[in-house]
Amino acid sequence: MKKIVILTGAGMSAESGISVFRGSGGLWDEYPVEQVATPEGYRANPGLVLEFYNKRRRQLLEVAPNHGHELVAALENDYDVTVVTQNVDDLHERAGSSNVIHLHGELMKVCSSREPYNENYVKILTSDNAEIGLGDLAADGSQLRPFIVWFGEAVPKMDDAVRSLSGVDVFVIIGTSLNVYPAAGLLDYVPRNVPVYLIDPNDVKVPSNRPVTVIRNGASAGMEELITKYLK
Repeated sequence: MKKIVILTGAGMSAESGISVFRGSGGLWDEYPVEQVATPEGYRANPGLVLEFYNKRRRQLLEVAPNHGHELVAALENDYDVTVVTQNVDDLHERAGSSNVIHLHGELMKVCSSREPYNENYVKILTSDNAEIGLGDLAADGSQLRPFIVWFGEAVPKMDDAVRSLSGVDVFVIIGTSLNVYPAAGLLDYVPRNVPVYLIDPNDVKVPSNRPVTVIRNGASAGMEELITKYLK
């Protein structure tokens, strides 16, 4: 069975109605990244940061996986598929993908402020209990914080993502600007003889001189084209 690794970014979930961070009208236009997505911002105003992610969860609970998510999940019928996502939503899992590596954390989880990556202190939120506030504590007694990898923090799942590329036969990139590292650096670990497909309706500057087949479409239409034109 051939192995496909798919790297997804904000454009993967945009068709579902999830707000993107970058670009015109993105979340960073409304909330300065330094305030809500850095350890320093959290220390300065934890209440603001907690409410920012509460809003993100409320939005997530109102949307559903799009056809692109469903097509990615359906590839598992014929391929060994690993999804490496920069997104913190759970839409890949809800669409049926069984092997998802979240590089930047998971929105529906919260964790210890003292030891964010200690699995003993990670809590999964539910749709009827999806918000946290000041005074909500982890099992170690520290304030619960979003299970999100903020700017300036290590990306502990990056090693898993690199390992997933061992023996890869096809590498697909969907809806990411390839501007955020270390995620964008995954392309450097893909062997030169492996075909790379990039699905995005916008111009993406690929940080590599390797051949890349560009599919100028959104996630759903792009996945349709990938499957019918290149994977058959």
